[in-house]
Amino acid sequence: MSDIPSVSVRCAVYGAPPSDLLDVPDDAVQVSPLRPGSVGLDTLPDATLEEAVVAAPPGSIERRHVLAQALRALRPGGTLDVLAPKDKGGQRLRGELEAFGCAVAERSKARQRICRVERPDAPIGLDAAIAEGAPTVVEETGLHSQPGVFSWNRTDPGSALLMRHLPAFSGRGADLGAGLGVLARAVLSAPAVEELTLVELDRRAVEASRKNVSDARARFLWADVRSVPLSDLDFVVSNPPFHAEGIEDRALGQAFVAAAARMLRRSGTFVLVANRHMPYEDGLRAAFRSMTVLADEAGYKIIEARK
Repeated sequence: MSDIPSVSVRCAVYGAPPSDLLDVPDDAVQVSPLRPGSVGLDTLPDATLEEAVVAAPPGSIERRHVLAQALRALRPGGTLDVLAPKDKGGQRLRGELEAFGCAVAERSKARQRICRVERPDAPIGLDAAIAEGAPTVVEETGLHSQPGVFSWNRTDPGSALLMRHLPAFSGRGADLGAGLGVLARAVLSAPAVEELTLVELDRRAVEASRKNVSDARARFLWADVRSVPLSDLDFVVSNPPFHAEGIEDRALGQAFVAAAARMLRRSGTFVLVANRHMPYEDGLRAAFRSMTVLADEAGYKIIEARK
């Protein structure tokens, strides 16, 4: 998980700002929770950074939280460069930064809004924005979560449907894209399950799932599913993502199918839920011996594939 940096950090970068729109210094330290092994932005000391470069996330609570954390970590007079697509929060950037007491220089390019500010001596409202986007327990679900995590304050309907159609698994398995651990808790209700590895790209979700899933058979892995060396598993479950940092990416879900096939032993089982329009069937037929649709309702499909 993220640790307090052991060396002084001069510049931080959040995400992957396009290199043709913003310059990222060579010594910038990655602080996005979606980059396994990155430093936590929240662990950087107050008023120490000289520069911060941020590809702002699309969710408003999450975005204000990230901006406030970056301003908190900047020294007075330090520079913050931030950008976002116009239709994914970019049009709000200027107002959000001004609400923190910043004087904003703004420009537009390639359908992005790009803002530069110098951190004022006394920013306004940072504590409130940080608190609003901080880890919390969601009253409606009873789960530990945080704004910005997938389906952070409700049970995703695809996952809910999958839980109603889960086989009684046994042996060793994995939950790919495990999120807050909702599916994992259902899988672990089967006593024949010996071990379940929750693989998740978002550090915030991993930290929350450690609190949500207390079963001793659970293992937690902050990693990109595409590079995880699990093998010889009896089963895999997944609600694959098809967005990467706010942008639709159908290849991402297809990569989850390929990863599951690689991880499973012969005769192993893969069960996934997907939006009905997602084209996973060809990849499943190519990688698995058989494929069965277990359910098709409310815009989702549940598919079981056998290796």
